[in-house]
Amino acid sequence: MINYQDICLKTVEIARNTGKFIKSEQEKLKNSDIEVKGIHNFVTHVDKYAEKQLVKGLLKVLPESGFIVEEETISKSGAHYTWIIDPLDGTTNYIHGLSPFAISIALQHDNETVVGVVYEISLDECFYTWKSGKAYLNGKEISVTQTNKVKDSLIATGFPYYDYHLLDKFMLSLRFFMENSHGVRRIGSAATDLAYVACGRFESFYEYSLSPWDVAAGAFLVQNAGGKVSDFKGGQNYIFGKEIVASNSNVFDEFFNILNKILV
Repeated sequence: MINYQDICLKTVEIARNTGKFIKSEQEKLKNSDIEVKGIHNFVTHVDKYAEKQLVKGLLKVLPESGFIVEEETISKSGAHYTWIIDPLDGTTNYIHGLSPFAISIALQHDNETVVGVVYEISLDECFYTWKSGKAYLNGKEISVTQTNKVKDSLIATGFPYYDYHLLDKFMLSLRFFMENSHGVRRIGSAATDLAYVACGRFESFYEYSLSPWDVAAGAFLVQNAGGKVSDFKGGQNYIFGKEIVASNSNVFDEFFNILNKILV
């Protein structure tokens, strides 16, 4: 029988080792090292090498597994197990010498997430969880806040890089939360945003035009830390559906209903 705790802790070790490489390369990075994948969408040799390093390590943990990876360094399907990996979430921050930037790794078994790891490299903070387990930060159990009103919440979001079809409505949502909450933060890493909801630094997070590797691990962290996650319509298509709402359980309904009225 698969021991998800054991797999999770091995994944944490792999993420930490790769994070050391990513951190060591930051000051060496030159403009010539940066490739433009699309508008506001960048990649470096660090992303690609880090992804290869993660894949190599994770294949040793589960040789039969498949992969969904941002930088497409491997094409491999698994019969039951699939890793969903972002080797460097927050590349724009990274190339500008800012934080946060993070490694995001989720493991799915037959489309159910069973392991989630987000390693925010600049602060050396590793968030992790596994099926039927609690959520942890560097060995200490974490949980979402108990805040029960949007007016008392600090809210995180992200700006779309290329998909602007909801931009007008999105700007309305920003105005609402600016006027009716503790404020809005945009830190540039969706995986970290979700980890911060899980550990209580934010009450809520929402964003659209996201990819599976941005949210799979972080969403699982939020759930195992006592929070709730959905798409903009209240369904469960938040990993592959390119939109996500995540919050502590007490404020989720109010937060979701506000977003649903504005964005849907």
